Amino acid sequence: MKYVLGIDFGGGASKATLLGNDGIVMAENTVEYETYHPTPECSEQNPADWYEAAKKNIHALLEISGINALDIECIALDAATHTSVLCDKDFKVLRPAIYWTDTRSTSEVKYLKENYGELIVSQVLHQVDTIWTLPHLLWVKNNEPEIWSEIRHIMFEKDYVRHMLTDDYVTDNIEAEGSMLFDYNRQCWSKELCDLIGIDVSILPSVVSPMDTVGYVTEKASFETGLAVGTRVICGTTDTVMEVFAAGGVSEGDMTVKLATAGRICVVAAKAYPDKNLINYSHISEGMWYPGTATKACASSYRWYRDTFGENYEALNDGAAEVEVGCGGLMYHPYLNGELTPYADPNLCASFIGVRSGHTKKHFTRAVLEGVSLSLLICLCELDKIGIPHSKKAVIIGGGAKSELWRQITADALGITLIQKKNTDSSFGTAMMAGVAAGFWKSLRDALNECSETVSETVPNEENTKKYAILLKKHKAVHDALAPIYSCDI
Repeated sequence: MKYVLGIDFGGGASKATLLGNDGIVMAENTVEYETYHPTPECSEQNPADWYEAAKKNIHALLEISGINALDIECIALDAATHTSVLCDKDFKVLRPAIYWTDTRSTSEVKYLKENYGELIVSQVLHQVDTIWTLPHLLWVKNNEPEIWSEIRHIMFEKDYVRHMLTDDYVTDNIEAEGSMLFDYNRQCWSKELCDLIGIDVSILPSVVSPMDTVGYVTEKASFETGLAVGTRVICGTTDTVMEVFAAGGVSEGDMTVKLATAGRICVVAAKAYPDKNLINYSHISEGMWYPGTATKACASSYRWYRDTFGENYEALNDGAAEVEVGCGGLMYHPYLNGELTPYADPNLCASFIGVRSGHTKKHFTRAVLEGVSLSLLICLCELDKIGIPHSKKAVIIGGGAKSELWRQITADALGITLIQKKNTDSSFGTAMMAGVAAGFWKSLRDALNECSETVSETVPNEENTKKYAILLKKHKAVHDALAPIYSCDI
């Protein structure tokens, strides 16, 4: 038996999946790490924590499975995009990595929009927002000149960890698209965009395809991880496209609904759909794209709620299941770090509104779940408004999909059937991609046919769907009333 290894680096944890050439998951493991908030608008991670998590995951998988490391044919990594690692000439990390939920670069976003907005959109198909690497870098230039002067290499999250395994210095085209420094049309680094912040294209990594072999595990990495020296490592790519692939999304119209750190609805399409409310990326399926909408704090809203107010998820879900649709007028807006679709407003703040003396913790819990699902309904409405063809069913992915209650609330709110599969996380998709690169399967579709398994379907309750359609109007009205307040300087 031979194996492949996929490792994902998400918003708060790294998950690793060991997949056999028979399509069966041999072992899985997860290691958490911190996101730091030195100020309310800042979100940072320590790159060393990612590599430490990778080492722990690999050792755990080898121990759990009992396999010989020599039987691992190929490794691939994935991670959230936009997260840059700034290094000096010796690849020493110069500062914590600014995570994509960070909103400190609002002034830089305003400057870029006002002065170079048309140029940026023409090359990257997106408007400037605080999620992108370009304004993050400009913020560092404006506020940390001593760091800026030392930068000689700019890497991205999964590429940094892979560099620790192989000493390579490359990235893939989909990751590059997430930087706002890459010309989508020419599929290369953009000198014009780099010039906006005064960096030379030469300090950026070479760009390859996600399934290209980029290196082999070094002796040092072998000692640290337990992997065999010389194990092949492919480039890998971003977490969302790996989730879309893991969910079976390779053909036009395939749709996924994601309940993870962020909430996303993505549709596999034959072309990009440039629009201020969409995020467009290339797909690993040749010639395809996966345009999507996003709500910024999805499962991270629930994690914040759990960590702040106590109890475990199971107890919280049990309580929320006792509460009626609409929570007796209590509403939650999940804007912990601003919002993406359709507001693109980093100043928005989360809120509970409509609180009455009869509301209990159970009501607040359900309000969090409903508030996120209503934001996802807004995302679906935007896709329909743009006219992107999609299925009437979607595969639900992300950690939040484990909750039967949240799956039902989301199905009811969206008014579509949600399909749950046995494995849909990024590390599983990345392992399957590694399996294709290793020759286990001839194509992405063959890998899915061999490895993918449907577990359940959640059918929407039509009466609840009608209720959520009414609640959506109030959800939007509350946003419209509060948004000017959050932007006020007083």
